[in-house]
Amino acid sequence: MYYIDIEQLKNISGIEAATTLLFKQITKDETLQKALDFATNFHNNQFRKSGEPYIVHPILTAAIVASITDDRSSVIAALLHDVVEDTECCIEKIESEFGDDVSSMVQALTKIDLIRDAELIPSYKDEQLALSALSFRKMLLASTKDVRVLVVKLCDRLHNMLTLDALVPKKRVRISEETLVVYAPIAHHLGISYIKNILEDLSFTYILPDEKSKIDDYLKEHHQDINITINKFEHKLSRLLQQQGISSDSFQIMGRVKHSYSIYLKMQRKGVGIAEVLDLLAVRVLVKDPALCYSVLGVVHLNFSPLTSRFKDYIAIPKENGYQTLHTTVFDETSIVEVQIRTFDMHQTAELGIAAHYKYKGEHEQCINLGWLDSLQHTNESVEEFYQLAKLDLYSEEISVFSPTAEIFSLPRGATALDFAYAVHSEIGDRAIGCSINKKRGSLLSELQNGDIVHIEVADEMTARCGWLDAVVTSRAKQHIKSNCKHRIRDIDTKSGYLVLKAIMQLNASRIKEWIDTHERIKQVWSICRDVDYLREVLHHYLKELREQKRFSSFFARRRFKIKKYSFGLLEIYSNHNIKNAVFDYCCHPKTGDEIVAFLKNSRANIHHKMCQKAMKLIDLEEPMLLVKWRQEREYRYQLIVSMQNSKGSLASFLTFLASLDIEISNIELGKEKKEHIHLCELEFVSLEADINLLHAKIERKIHIIQFIRTDDAYRSS
Repeated sequence: MYYIDIEQLKNISGIEAATTLLFKQITKDETLQKALDFATNFHNNQFRKSGEPYIVHPILTAAIVASITDDRSSVIAALLHDVVEDTECCIEKIESEFGDDVSSMVQALTKIDLIRDAELIPSYKDEQLALSALSFRKMLLASTKDVRVLVVKLCDRLHNMLTLDALVPKKRVRISEETLVVYAPIAHHLGISYIKNILEDLSFTYILPDEKSKIDDYLKEHHQDINITINKFEHKLSRLLQQQGISSDSFQIMGRVKHSYSIYLKMQRKGVGIAEVLDLLAVRVLVKDPALCYSVLGVVHLNFSPLTSRFKDYIAIPKENGYQTLHTTVFDETSIVEVQIRTFDMHQTAELGIAAHYKYKGEHEQCINLGWLDSLQHTNESVEEFYQLAKLDLYSEEISVFSPTAEIFSLPRGATALDFAYAVHSEIGDRAIGCSINKKRGSLLSELQNGDIVHIEVADEMTARCGWLDAVVTSRAKQHIKSNCKHRIRDIDTKSGYLVLKAIMQLNASRIKEWIDTHERIKQVWSICRDVDYLREVLHHYLKELREQKRFSSFFARRRFKIKKYSFGLLEIYSNHNIKNAVFDYCCHPKTGDEIVAFLKNSRANIHHKMCQKAMKLIDLEEPMLLVKWRQEREYRYQLIVSMQNSKGSLASFLTFLASLDIEISNIELGKEKKEHIHLCELEFVSLEADINLLHAKIERKIHIIQFIRTDDAYRSS
């Protein structure tokens, strides 16, 4: 088993050469030959866009798999990974011929492709990166039962990336973006840096060709100087190690230049040109045992000036993906060199991750922590929210901190004690009230450092910290805080809904609640204090019933129920009362755009932050309330796909309804997928409403929604 030459792999287009390469990676046996013949037979007369026989792709995918793992089932699954999707072969046939282990992997790989094809937005759209995140989430959910599926899929994507030149430019960019956002991070978390680095550089080539060319040109221009510097350092370090009694046959030194995409990221993060990237050069020292790693480190630090802030010990505290190495950066005359020190076994793990250890199903659990798969399964998030959460975990440098019982937790750099609390358990995070760091009292928002020992104090009840959402950095903490706050706000909105009706009708809140509870059609009580159209709809139904009961005629004679809009600065108040003024109470000082509530007091609207403790007390006292909103100034762009009855007038009726919501349609496509009496309608439109959930609720009451997303902010903070 050896690393495949990528340029050689790229140039193979024939079946014979592909087969020869495969059997250089893995010993041929009867089952492997059977799988090769099986795949060749089913892919017969199929060709790729490049013109080469299709079977070349699964053979080369299998060769890549075989080069990084000796799990034969994975290699066979790679050979067969496209037969169910692209030929007439069924999964039952694979199970009968190759057994359950292989068939379950092929089925999972097929499912991934089907999900991707269904979810990935076309290459001419602007939202492909965010939609790739949705594809990523669903792929994880489909694949977590057997991590080998991800390994095969990475190898499949690697070969596809090597053959992108056969595709049109837009599709190359789309697939490269997907690779960079979806597949490279998976490779990172599985510890397969060998594949991660290749995928990143190949994607970089197509997404940012000019930036890639500048880096390549610089490296070519300075090739001779770089080689001289690396060779000189290697020779000097080798001589020093031998002088300290470390024999030449017990270590190996490998010099290298960082790969292109990692150089680009360093330039972007630090705002420097390539000539200013400090650790452009690196050497790896491989030794036979862990103790020798520290001996080598001593030689390096005694003979070269180290940058102390750049030292990291991942041997004593491994990363979650199993990575173990000593990192240090030193000055050598006029150069700066990063030195990585690891054993030969650690090197194999660093390069191949889980693939280096995974021989039989279940054996990976001792060497690789796959908890990150579960932590990214945010099934309730929108596409944009999921991408923003996932990228926080996938593209951050890590630190390792300890619980008081010495359990290790890996967190992104910049993580707080509250992030740690959520990493321990969601209930610990929800109930955290204080912490101690290295036995000293600290704030839950204290930033943690590598090696900190953290103890979390908890209360009996959950605390919703909505103002802390931007202070935590992990997706798990953000997700739970956001979820807790949504539940709390929904509860406040529900109580407020009854009190808004109380103010309008001047009735007891309990009586209004009793009536609403008997009407199943009024399910979104929380919308009453947010959506004036829904408020009017509920009011209409209530008053209609009362009018039908003639004994309430005096009730109507004394009251007026027409809802008027009042504007005060950036506020809009809706009421049937005469509102003369709107004032902000002294206790909470809400900022423009914050969640707010309004209470009716002597023809005046008293405004509070929705989380204000005084406002909570007023709600508990059932004080009458008003519908209040911030006035919207900007427009928001949306994409909507709905299913509607294929009947005369259905489209006109729907468009009239959208117009009543002050929605301006910019594009519409109808009937691209018809199913009997139903057809799909895809629209792009602009609205003054920023709350996608509120807009979704309004439209859902009229028609069945297939997909609804914001299209103006997928990249806004990426």
